[in-house]
Amino acid sequence: MSTPASIANQYEVTLGPEDDPKRIGTGRKWVITLVICNAALCATFASSIASFTETGLQRDLHTVREVTILSISLYVQGLALGPLLFAPLSEVYGRNNVYRVSYFLFWVFTWPIAFPPDIETFLVFRFLTGFSSSAFLSVAGGSVSDLFDNKQVATPMGVYTLSPFFGPVLGPLISGIICQNTDWHWAYRVCLIYEFVTLVSLLVFVPETYVPVLLKRKAARLRKKTGNEKYWAPLDRREGSLTHAIMASIYTPFKLLLFDKMALSLNTWNALTLGILYLTFEAFPVIFGDVHGFTFQETGLAFLGMGVGMIAALSTQGLWNRYHDTVAARHGGKLPPETRLVMGMVGAVLAPVGLFWMAFTTYRAVPWILPIIASSLFGAAIIFIFTSTFTYLVTAYRPIAASAMASNTALRCSFAAAFPLFAVQMYDRLTTVGATALLAGLMTLMAPLPFLYYRWGERLRAQSKFAVVDL
Repeated sequence: MSTPASIANQYEVTLGPEDDPKRIGTGRKWVITLVICNAALCATFASSIASFTETGLQRDLHTVREVTILSISLYVQGLALGPLLFAPLSEVYGRNNVYRVSYFLFWVFTWPIAFPPDIETFLVFRFLTGFSSSAFLSVAGGSVSDLFDNKQVATPMGVYTLSPFFGPVLGPLISGIICQNTDWHWAYRVCLIYEFVTLVSLLVFVPETYVPVLLKRKAARLRKKTGNEKYWAPLDRREGSLTHAIMASIYTPFKLLLFDKMALSLNTWNALTLGILYLTFEAFPVIFGDVHGFTFQETGLAFLGMGVGMIAALSTQGLWNRYHDTVAARHGGKLPPETRLVMGMVGAVLAPVGLFWMAFTTYRAVPWILPIIASSLFGAAIIFIFTSTFTYLVTAYRPIAASAMASNTALRCSFAAAFPLFAVQMYDRLTTVGATALLAGLMTLMAPLPFLYYRWGERLRAQSKFAVVDL
């Protein structure tokens, strides 16, 4: 005799080959991935586009430099807070709906920035644009993992990891060229154009890839087609309200930071690294503008050093893939999470080396190319550090992977928002050598983390209330 449970299971919809996003053709997968990566790049590009508009803001909106620096800090603080809302929304309404709504708001909220009536309006909408665009820091990585299986995901995930960190490097470059040759308003008008093109590409090329939402839609189609209301998907029987999911999204990441020392220390390492990256938007004009006499345009081009380092680091992904395959083969096909930290070890060494090199080559008598070359080492370190930490957190804290990443995003973006606020004062008091050496010293103090967790990570995971041991 059939039980109610067996009858219910009979009508539960499952993912067929025609519905599976992993069955999409490879070419189309990469088009979708690159469109999503471009959207993430655009979101962080808009954060640093403000780096050379401060003089124009002071003149036209009648304010002071300390206030104009908030144009970067408030945007980045929006990036920190937005994922706490967008992550749970994407689990109910799907990734694509969140992308489209958030990016439309991102574009709309940029209009008052491109045509600001006063500094108060400008700053409020800088925060709102950062908040709206943050979906691509919290949700987009899930879209990449939806499309590729575990054996193929490393390279596309590496490209996605590069995107939000290459955006802050590209922003000053474009901003310097614009502000050197035309009115500062055009920096934000270029953002409007870029965001609109990106929004159209999202609408045209990116389908829904989140499997629970695909199953929910399939169940709805079957109910409508057959007239049988018994068809259902797991999301139809989701427990708890959306409000509860949002509160959990806010509460769980902070609980992880408060009660898990390993997550806190790795997130602090990431936060310091991103804070230094955003501090360069105020430091490079001092190093290359005041010391070497660079124009806005030339100072913007100086950021290419970090960009080249990031691309060079990404180009090594194939070597890391082969290394991970070799280690997995020795462990019965399962890759220990701590193996991901080997890449972080390389970044942990490169970051202080690059910063110390930069510190002691910022003298006027030293050729300007040397600190730019040094910055390329820091750029490479950024990719190695974040790629290793992201993959480690997602693997080691698998049951709460979204919360682990949300805690990382909230802490590192908060640091990135705060660091530019004191950059000019720090460089004025400590000089370019002392200030940059101080940053290098901080990165040196954090450098042992991946080495320690590579050795002791499995034992620490066993003691953690949040991490997993058996993978």
